[in-house]
Amino acid sequence: MTISSRNSAPFQCEAGIRNEGRRNSTLICGSTTAETVEEMVFEMVKAKELGADLVEARLDLLKDFHLTQHLPFLIKNRPLPILISYRPIWEGGKYEGDETKRQEALRLAIDLECEFVEVELKVAHEFYNGIGWKKAESVKMVVSSHNLKNTPSVEEIGNLAATIQASGADIVKITTTALDITDSARLLQVLLHSQVPMIGIAVGEKGILSRVLCAKFGAFLTFGSIEDGAVSAPGQPTIEDLLDLYNFRHIGVDTKVHGVIGNPISHSKSPHLYNAAFKSMGFDGVYLPFLVDNVSDFLSTYSSLDFVGYSYTIPHKVDGLRCCDEVDPIAKAIGAISCMIRRPSNGKLIGYNMDYLGAIAAIEERLQDSNGRSMSGSPLYGKLFVVIGAGGAGKALAFGGKQKGARIVVANRTYSKAQELANRVGGKAITLSELENFHPEQGMILANATSVGMEPYIHESLVPKEALKHYSLVFDAIYTPKLTRLLREAREVGAAIVYGTEMFINQAFVQFERFTRLPAPKQLMRDVLARNT
Repeated sequence: MTISSRNSAPFQCEAGIRNEGRRNSTLICGSTTAETVEEMVFEMVKAKELGADLVEARLDLLKDFHLTQHLPFLIKNRPLPILISYRPIWEGGKYEGDETKRQEALRLAIDLECEFVEVELKVAHEFYNGIGWKKAESVKMVVSSHNLKNTPSVEEIGNLAATIQASGADIVKITTTALDITDSARLLQVLLHSQVPMIGIAVGEKGILSRVLCAKFGAFLTFGSIEDGAVSAPGQPTIEDLLDLYNFRHIGVDTKVHGVIGNPISHSKSPHLYNAAFKSMGFDGVYLPFLVDNVSDFLSTYSSLDFVGYSYTIPHKVDGLRCCDEVDPIAKAIGAISCMIRRPSNGKLIGYNMDYLGAIAAIEERLQDSNGRSMSGSPLYGKLFVVIGAGGAGKALAFGGKQKGARIVVANRTYSKAQELANRVGGKAITLSELENFHPEQGMILANATSVGMEPYIHESLVPKEALKHYSLVFDAIYTPKLTRLLREAREVGAAIVYGTEMFINQAFVQFERFTRLPAPKQLMRDVLARNT
């Protein structure tokens, strides 16, 4: 499936919501999760302070809700236009009471002339009959459907949107469940061709594209949580992240889409780094975390020329290479990529590996500092360089070390993979269990290229502390946390250490320049990384 952004003028909101200084008209709606009306008003005020355009009052989340007392209070004290929703349990909400009383609350919201009222498609006809098909023109009806199981086909979503529109909706709302990152594409495609205001959200971590890129495809609004962790639906970003991390107001029809492809991916600091750099250089791009199960499916689904560049992380660096139309010779020798660029002239995917550049440069620099003197050649030359891991990052380190004249030893859980890589770099293979007693010489270099020790498993390490005393320098490709157990224990036994952030930032400079054809704002990128690690 190929999707491209909306070319027609975006829908203009009629609720008096400010629209200046934006590249899109998609609104940000703060979602309340409060359990009392007083707390809900407080959350509404905070949503306004954070920059939301309107706020959703989830009545079904309130404890001890008294209709005639609390609803007028909420509407009277709203600091922003308000969307009243009272979601029943059969539509994914919390309300389990009498349906007549629920609809009575929605009718009162209309009588009190709040800006938006949501009613579910299943009961829309009944509800409209109850109000005599009459309401103030200023009140807009959002008719919704929530699929709690999956995301249907484009045809099914399109037919559903038409049914909702025909029900009398001012605004169509379709929420689905993202089982795969490609699910968002079907919603975005329907959004693109919708002739009426529409909200299309795929919930879950794999639905992030629908929540952020909806601004590119003409959605009426997206939802943002007011407090970090207090989400009204899975995968919901905060208002602050929408505005400050993803630069949501500046996403337009021509915005170029980038992202980091991995699994897991929530730990990644790449979106912080690249989005800040894009903004500082005035580059019209956005960078997202892509939780991908199948690289080939992802790339074939998002094949538009607007999806222009990707970083690759664990475990997809090798799969990414297999999906390239062309591969840089160094990446081909390594057998893995860390960066992919879509050529604008023909859409072909070109693979590169910047990991070895970032990691080896950081290790060499630290060795130079430790030696306290300049060297004419690489300080890695002749060193015994032990690489843990035979995946994409391990291959990059092994080939990078070989290029600098180091003697390579590869340790891996699967010995055959260690042996295969060692043979390619003229080195030696060992198993992970051998690391504890492997010390043929002092002053060795150790590099961890596995995910062992990464959040949330921060107490794990593949090398016993006692064994680390045989190394003069230890590098860990992990950067969350910055100080892994491996690095902490290496430092305690006197070894020099190199953080994964150094590899990360060095290769990020190169990737940024390939993405944008602009010089990387290096100090800004270092500052952003320091604030987020």
